Amino acid sequence: MADWLARLAELGIELPPVAKPVAAYVPAVQTGSLVYTSGQLPFVDGTLTVSGKVGAAVSADDAKAAARICALNALAAVDGLVGLDAVARIVKVVGFVASAEGFTGQPGVINGASEFFGEVFGDAGVHARSAVGVSELPLGAPVEVELIVEVE
Repeated sequence: MADWLARLAELGIELPPVAKPVAAYVPAVQTGSLVYTSGQLPFVDGTLTVSGKVGAAVSADDAKAAARICALNALAAVDGLVGLDAVARIVKVVGFVASAEGFTGQPGVINGASEFFGEVFGDAGVHARSAVGVSELPLGAPVEVELIVEVE
């Protein structure tokens, strides 16, 4: 198994506590060698870091930073279920962007998550991905990220 927690420490990143669900679901589930996370919002210490639609109240750069926070929260959910060091690879990232009318930069926003996984996992962080524009997200969040990871 890899030492992903040590890699996070090298990067100066600490895993946050697993975000508490805001409805009737669990943060992550495992089936076979796959872990699926629920959608993670850009919470820090239980508070959204930013809210609003991207391309209006929220800039694409701020939303990209929020996607990175979502990605970190998703890793916390994986760690809480199976331990981060069990991760063999990131299989798929799905990102949702609350988009103002005419905003088409969803892929760039979700790069905040994808680039983060590359920093942490290197080649094991290369993944399939969807970046979807939506009209609204829970609690007014500008971005939400979910993962599928393979574990050993």
